[in-house]
Amino acid sequence: MPAGTGSFVRTCINGLNALSGVGLLSVPYALSQGGWLSLALLSAVASACWYTGTLLGHCMDADAAIRTYPDIGERAFGWAGCLVVSAFMYAELYLVATGFLILEGDNLDKLFPCACVSLGTVSLAGKQLFVVLVALVIAPTTWLRSLCVLAYVSATGVFASVIIVLSVLWAAAVDGVGFSGRGTTPLRITGLPTALGLYIFCYGGHPVFPTLYTSMNQKSHINQMLVICFLLCTLNYGAMAVLGYLMYGDGLLSQVTLNLPAARLSSKVAIYTTLLNPISKYALVVTPIAAAIEERIRGAVGAGAAVSVAVRTLLVLSTVAVALAVPFFADLMALVGSLLNVGVCMLLPCACYVRIFGAPSMSRGEAAAIGMILALGLLVAVTGTYSSLMKIIHELM
Repeated sequence: MPAGTGSFVRTCINGLNALSGVGLLSVPYALSQGGWLSLALLSAVASACWYTGTLLGHCMDADAAIRTYPDIGERAFGWAGCLVVSAFMYAELYLVATGFLILEGDNLDKLFPCACVSLGTVSLAGKQLFVVLVALVIAPTTWLRSLCVLAYVSATGVFASVIIVLSVLWAAAVDGVGFSGRGTTPLRITGLPTALGLYIFCYGGHPVFPTLYTSMNQKSHINQMLVICFLLCTLNYGAMAVLGYLMYGDGLLSQVTLNLPAARLSSKVAIYTTLLNPISKYALVVTPIAAAIEERIRGAVGAGAAVSVAVRTLLVLSTVAVALAVPFFADLMALVGSLLNVGVCMLLPCACYVRIFGAPSMSRGEAAAIGMILALGLLVAVTGTYSSLMKIIHELM
C-alpha cells in the first residue's frame, strides 16, 4: 500500500479525536452501575479494543486495495461481509447522531429549565424544545458536501474532553461540590451489562482506523499510535469516572454534567464545552450515511444538489423523531455499545482476521486472545442488549 502523508503526531491526534467522544460524560454513571471493581472492566475493554484495532491493520496489510472497513469485510467474506460491516457502521453512526441531539436537549434544559415556545396550538418545552432548536442549527451544516472546515473544528474534541474533566475537577475541589457523595459499592452484578455497554461505547473508533492507517506515512507505526491513543483516552475516561463517582456516588445521572450545579462557572464551562462538541461532529457522523443513500439515488435516477439537501434534511428530521421518542441518553448509548459497538469493535475485526489469515496461521497467543475477545463480546452483546432494551421499554411504559 502506498505511503500516506500523515505524520505520526497528526495521526495520533486524529486517533484521539476518534476515541474522545460523548461517552466521557457517561463513564461516571457506568461506574456507579457496575461499582468500583468495574474499573477493571474498563481496562479490559480498552485492551480488547486496542488489540482488535491492530487486527484491522493486519487485515489491511493483506491487500493493497483495502481502504475502508467495509473493504475489509468484503475481502474476508465477500459481498455479504461488506454488507454486514456497512450495516453495523451506519446503524452505529445513526444512533450516535441521535444521541448527540438527546445530549444537547438534556444539557440545554439544565441551563434554561423553564423554556417554552408556543406556535398556535403547538407547544414545545424543555428537552423537546431544545432538541428541535439544535436540529434547526445543525441541519445547514449537513448540507455542505465538503466538510473540511467541520473536520478541523471537530479535532478540538481532544482538547474539549480534557477541558470537561478539568472543569468537573474544579467544581469538586474549588467550587464547593466536594466528594461528599463518595460511591462505596464495590461491585453491582446487575449493573454490569449497562456498565460494559457504556465502556465499549467509549471505544467505538474502529470505523475510522482504516482511514488513519491509509493516511500514515509510516504504516509500521500503527500499533504504537493505537497504544498511545488508547492509553491516553483510558486515563481520561478513568479520571472522569472516578471523579464523578466520588462526587455523586449512586446519585449520578446519565451524564455527569446534569449533576453539576448550573450556577457555578466551572459547571457552565463543562456544559458549554459539552454542547459545542456534538454540534461540530453531527455533520461528520451523518455524512457517510447520507453519501451512501445519495449514491443509491444517483445510480437509480440521478442526484443533484437539491436531492442531496433533501436527503440530509430528512436524515436530521428522522434523528429528531427518534431523539424525541427515546430521550434516554445512557440507555440508548448502552444499547449502541452492547449491540453495535461490540460488533464493530470486537466481533467483526476478529472474524475478518481469522477468515483472511486462517486459524492454522495463528499462534497460540493470538488464538487465545481472539477467543477471549469473542467470548467477552458475545456475552456483552447478549446481556447488555437485553438489559438496555428492558430499561428503554420500562422508561417508555
